[in-house]
Amino acid sequence: MSALFLRTLREDPADAELPGHKLLVRAAYVRRAAPGIYSWLPLGLRVLGKVEQIVREEMAAIGAQEARFPALLPREPYEATNRWTEYGDNLFRLKDRREADLLLGPTHEEMFTLTVKDLYSSYKDLPLSLYQIQTKYRDEARPRAGLLRGREFIMKDSYSFDVDDAGLQASYDRHREAYVRIFDRLGFDYVIVQATSGAMGGSASEEFLATNQHGEDTYVVCDASGYAANVEAVEVPQAPDVPADVVAGTPPATNVDTPDTPTIDTLVAVLNEQHPRHDGRPWTAADTLKNVVVMLRQPGGEREPLVVGLPGDRQVDMKRLEAQVAPAEIEDFTEADFTSHVMLVKGYIGPTSLGPNPGLDEGDARRIRYLLDPSVARGSAWATGANTPGVHVTYLTYGRDFEADGIVQAAEVRDGDPSPDGAGVLRSARGIEMGHIFQLGRKYAEALGLKVLDENGKLVTVTMGSYGIGVSRAVAAIAEDNYDDAGLVWPRQVAPFDVHLVATGKDEAVFAAAAQLAAELSEAGLDVLYDDRRKVSPGVKFKDAEIVGVPTIVVVGKGIAADPRVVEIKDRRSGERREVELDGAVEDILAEVGLGSVPR
Repeated sequence: MSALFLRTLREDPADAELPGHKLLVRAAYVRRAAPGIYSWLPLGLRVLGKVEQIVREEMAAIGAQEARFPALLPREPYEATNRWTEYGDNLFRLKDRREADLLLGPTHEEMFTLTVKDLYSSYKDLPLSLYQIQTKYRDEARPRAGLLRGREFIMKDSYSFDVDDAGLQASYDRHREAYVRIFDRLGFDYVIVQATSGAMGGSASEEFLATNQHGEDTYVVCDASGYAANVEAVEVPQAPDVPADVVAGTPPATNVDTPDTPTIDTLVAVLNEQHPRHDGRPWTAADTLKNVVVMLRQPGGEREPLVVGLPGDRQVDMKRLEAQVAPAEIEDFTEADFTSHVMLVKGYIGPTSLGPNPGLDEGDARRIRYLLDPSVARGSAWATGANTPGVHVTYLTYGRDFEADGIVQAAEVRDGDPSPDGAGVLRSARGIEMGHIFQLGRKYAEALGLKVLDENGKLVTVTMGSYGIGVSRAVAAIAEDNYDDAGLVWPRQVAPFDVHLVATGKDEAVFAAAAQLAAELSEAGLDVLYDDRRKVSPGVKFKDAEIVGVPTIVVVGKGIAADPRVVEIKDRRSGERREVELDGAVEDILAEVGLGSVPR
């Protein structure tokens, strides 16, 4: 440690929010270079290397071959797949001195596809799986949580190439099994959930989420059936139509004065006080139809208003909505937007001025798209805005009095909601996305002309899969799940060293014994971090050992003056300590780290 590039910090960094992130900085694993951009210091690079090695071993076990593509890429392939536009502001774009457009790669489907196209032409060459571990770039609008949401990050991305859909399913299954082994070895508590494909495209899509209260992904599970999905991928079934006799008995839509009702609660109160229901029961928030207006900004820059209708006792989950409207991004609907869309009366927006209802042609620029939550049943009656200040309408009935352009899965998903599979109720939890696997199908192969001759001599389009793991993110996720009040506590399989050996005191005999033990442990196959600093107090050395988080700490101190000479072995996770004789310490330490007496 007298030579290691390491200075631990006693105070938390001001820009770090999560406990693991704070400790990675304080223990000198990483350093912030800019928002969302981090330097890897020697300790951090050792942990990163351990994670990469586990990934490489499991990818090799399914026959995947490692390659390496550039991070600086030409525009043309991404133009062909339309992702030059679809990625929007998340793409780092630049020009070279000849004004040619380039980008920093966010992912590499296009480059892998073109390379396979260049080299392979027959079904006999397939199936094929290629992967890389490489730096990616995405211009995150709000980089946060250290390594968990950065603008530069390290990812393992692999791609499978098959002749048909059955081959794709087999490749997908092999990658899925490899991911299970990888995350088991990394020591995560994780769940596998249904997910959306987003800008990647394709059909089947699953995420591997490390369960963690600090995660930015919300997922739901049904304990009765095992159903699990990212909330963005939850598909609420369409509510059944209201029976015709019930609709026939619904009163006509009626405008009612509702001044000073800026919220759903105030509206319900006024309705119950001044406009009681015909059936005698009280109005509730669930009887109101809330219409939420947002502005969509398409990748090309065009802006389009969108209104989402949903029951008033629910909120729009903007992440769910964003997943539905991708690649468009959601922006706030401003006062200026209300001024330019006079049919939208703020606070009193109603369906009759939206979508197919106002009598405008579908291509009319004034027409505003209107989508309904699937819980809104055809034939159901609502209290909602009348498009006039201070006025609402009661008993406005879907299918009788208004229509919509379609449905959208955008309402918040709550604990206790029925599971989409009908087997029970949902509960929610938080997680960190660690891996995402996609059945891409033929989107990229068709766009880039990747075809091979099948066994009948016919040209067929190759079908593809894409599989990502956040390698640098894995380091952060492990840190967020493995720490205590004193510092990091690395799982042994990814720890930067096997043993942290601490020499304490000023006695030369202590340092001589410690140096000898360090050499013997290294010869036995262990990675040893030896704290040989002469003018550093034992207290500082112990604090450094705890914050660095190597799973086994060995202390050589005054015990070597005893008869017999002893050293202390401490388990960093449990805090358990025991003394062993120095003469047999190598064997005891090998047993402690799970290697017995067999060198690696």
